[in-house]
Amino acid sequence: MGRAFEYRRATKEKRWDKMSKLFPKLGKAITMAAKEGGTDPDMNATLRTAIKNAKSQNMPKDNIDAAIKRANAKDVEAFSEIVYEGKGPHGVLVIVECATDNSTRTVANVKSYFNKAGGAVVPNGSLEYMFNRKSVFEFELTEGMNLEDMELELIDAGLDEIEQEEGTVYIYGNYTSFGNLAKGLEDLEIDVQKSNLQRIPTSPVEFSEDQLVDIEKMLDKIEDDDDIQQVFTNIS
Repeated sequence: MGRAFEYRRATKEKRWDKMSKLFPKLGKAITMAAKEGGTDPDMNATLRTAIKNAKSQNMPKDNIDAAIKRANAKDVEAFSEIVYEGKGPHGVLVIVECATDNSTRTVANVKSYFNKAGGAVVPNGSLEYMFNRKSVFEFELTEGMNLEDMELELIDAGLDEIEQEEGTVYIYGNYTSFGNLAKGLEDLEIDVQKSNLQRIPTSPVEFSEDQLVDIEKMLDKIEDDDDIQQVFTNIS
């Protein structure tokens, strides 16, 4: 896949290894899911997914339980989900998904990250057509697993595509099919390691290693912000 891809993957893994930042983001996702759909994972597919994602990152059970309990706490502020779009160094396209209790603070911070890197936030909707929103599920390919049979089973649940790479299976579907695909995989007793909604670039761009250094500096600052949940780019 090229040195640029390996560089991007290595730096991303290094960033998300910062548990002091990762756990609060995972906890916020759990709290938001519990607040919106109830605190019982058996009755709340979004919460069930958030918990599974947290466990896949080795988030302690006590942290998960505390995040669920916070959904019922009277002093917990309501979080708003906000999306910002921007152009960064060397023309990289970036979509930033936030969960915040103070949108004024968040937009000021996001704008500053882009501005200081020589980029700018653009009006919402400007970059939407450059990305496809997809439901994405990842799990380990195990002995005896038949991907062709699985594809047939999941088509009615909204499956678009199945990919397999180095022992990992990736399931893709429309973002509106997330719940149905999650249920379909549960019915097939598939142990999903990670699942989320992603924005996949329609026309990925290759950047040089020197360009990636500049881009990563900006992405590091964005992703270190507690209000930022996910960041998507058009990097190949």
